[in-house]
Amino acid sequence: MSAGGTGQAEPDRGEAGGVRTALAGLTTRGRSFLAAGIAAAICAYVLGQMDLLRVGLLLAVLPLLCATVLYRTRYRVAGSRRLSPARVPAGSEARVHLRVDNVSRLSTGLLMLQDRVPYVLGPRPRFVLDRVEPGGRREVSYRVRSDLRGRYPLGPLQLRLTDPFGMCELTRAFSTYDTLTVIPRVEPLAPVRFSGEAKGYGDGRQRSLALAGEDDVIPREYRYGDDLRRVHWRSTARYGELMVRREEQPRRSRCTVLLDTRGIGYEGAGPDSAFEWAVSGTASVLVHMLERGFTVRLLAENGSSVPGEGADGFAGAGQDSADAAGLMMDTLAVIDHSDGTGLSRAYDMLRGGNEGLLVAFLGDLDEEQAAVVAKMRQRSGGAIAFVLDPDTWVRETTDVPGPGDRQSERLRMLREAGWTALSVPRGASLNDLWRQADRECSGLTAVSGEAL
Repeated sequence: MSAGGTGQAEPDRGEAGGVRTALAGLTTRGRSFLAAGIAAAICAYVLGQMDLLRVGLLLAVLPLLCATVLYRTRYRVAGSRRLSPARVPAGSEARVHLRVDNVSRLSTGLLMLQDRVPYVLGPRPRFVLDRVEPGGRREVSYRVRSDLRGRYPLGPLQLRLTDPFGMCELTRAFSTYDTLTVIPRVEPLAPVRFSGEAKGYGDGRQRSLALAGEDDVIPREYRYGDDLRRVHWRSTARYGELMVRREEQPRRSRCTVLLDTRGIGYEGAGPDSAFEWAVSGTASVLVHMLERGFTVRLLAENGSSVPGEGADGFAGAGQDSADAAGLMMDTLAVIDHSDGTGLSRAYDMLRGGNEGLLVAFLGDLDEEQAAVVAKMRQRSGGAIAFVLDPDTWVRETTDVPGPGDRQSERLRMLREAGWTALSVPRGASLNDLWRQADRECSGLTAVSGEAL
């Protein structure tokens, strides 16, 4: 759960501003009383009737007194907001808890509580609260839901205060607000093992330089500060100087997930669009690989990555794995189409042959970009591409001659370069495609040029 800040309304600057605010809050009843009182006072002065003057003064002073008291007491109400949870997948609901505390010595009148929320999260919630006793509190909650990922501000919270006589209503806005993060949907993936994992992107288990015993240890010279328990006496006797065992160098399996964000590579918009499927697929693979212990790296088509990500990515199977997943999900929650037209920058970001498993989610590719993607295979231990077919995602009818032939040609180019390339039709299940990629990598199914 995420606790929102507690705040009080900011007072109006200057006495003149406060008077105008109080008078502007007079209700129809309050304005009627004030007008009747002024009219009665004028008539009493003209007619010389003191009793009528007293009645006029009472009618005029009552709404002014109510406005003054309400204006003075409105700063003694505190409000807070709490999100549960603060990060929610697209299509799921989050609950927002609101609390109002009366920190004054006077009871409040009726309160109307209103929270500002973006229209994509639903209607603006409103609550009517009975008077709150001194030191008392009231708690209400409402639900928000969005099918579109993103970061949405909640607040500021507003209170409408009313005096017991209904003469005046004042609206108070708090200064604090919170942010709800709607992350992409994550689809559970089967724990498959792709062929060639021994090349450096296997189960995520650590390997060390020395595995066969004492005779295979590669020693080095003793350095100041080395632990004497690491002294290798056999090598010391052989070389005539103090030698120590090398520290075990853990080798963690790596996985780079490439997301094509080019605006020209996708058509359509909304939660069921091809781009949203690619973002959701990227999130699913990232979480899956982190859970398996991979060192995971998120790479966008323009060469950008996750803020705070190390040079080798985020390490999984550790206590920071959940934090790493959260950072990646926050990045994917706000990622959008780029103005780029090519994948060359992403190709330059891949280090030669040291990326481990490369999983790419690609939009529509022309021949030039397909060639760039094909060259990426040389810089990874293994490569899987999910190429979204624009003809099945957007177009009801075929306006371009031979669109299926074009998609098949792109897949053929990638497969000839060593990729396991799959076409993604509209409504496809990532888990099914994930299993299909495993079967093709393992050679259990023949690689064909037909789209799945």
